[in-house]
Amino acid sequence: MGETCTLAARPIRIVSLVPSQTELLFDLGLYAEVVGITKFCTDPEDKVKNVKKVGGTKKFNFDVIAELKPDFIIGNKEENYEDGINQLKQDYPVWMSDIVTLDDALDMIRQIGVLVGAETKAKNMADTIHNDMSHLGKGLNKTAAYFIWQKPYMVAGSDTFIDEMMKCCGLQNIFANQDRYPETEIDILQQQKPDVVMLSTEPYPFKESHVEALQKILPDSKVILVDAMYFSWYGSRLLGTADYLRSLKNKLE
Repeated sequence: MGETCTLAARPIRIVSLVPSQTELLFDLGLYAEVVGITKFCTDPEDKVKNVKKVGGTKKFNFDVIAELKPDFIIGNKEENYEDGINQLKQDYPVWMSDIVTLDDALDMIRQIGVLVGAETKAKNMADTIHNDMSHLGKGLNKTAAYFIWQKPYMVAGSDTFIDEMMKCCGLQNIFANQDRYPETEIDILQQQKPDVVMLSTEPYPFKESHVEALQKILPDSKVILVDAMYFSWYGSRLLGTADYLRSLKNKLE
């Protein structure tokens, strides 16, 4: 994001404000160093349950953070809120990621590895992800829409990591030329007739009942439920993304 974050030494008290980057820190072996996370940081489940919660991704508890005395805070431009991040920057070193492409994600993994003293492990992880994703094979060449919310219906548009993962799978996002997360209506889907309609498990927790209801309304499309973590988590979760997308491709072919 064009700013400099300076650390006097390898951090030993880290607060992570992003679920996917929290998972990354633990997968890099930072078990003792991670002292604060958000209430949305759910993985790895056995590791995060005993870590102090510092609020949500868009509403920080500054008093709790102060009590933790962090020497390093990790955030993300999209998932966190600017006013809160700017307030934290007054008192702590804050490092921010800005993820849109797979290369952005791999660069983030490598950079965090350097900052937390796990450079070799992070580099090997990024290299493995790059290799796995580059061998996904031929794309599906199908049109698709990816729902993230209902009431109102919202979908993933251009310049999003979700759109990037759709491209990796060979899915052409029918909302790729619109805002990042535009609202839409069912009649638009009925007119566009995408080959695939994906309902994500987060941030809105779509269920099979939603799939069944929309399939009746959109008989020309294949409506499916997808695990949002493999489309929107851009840390170590990417180690399993290639296999997930490969399985999804087999289901849709």
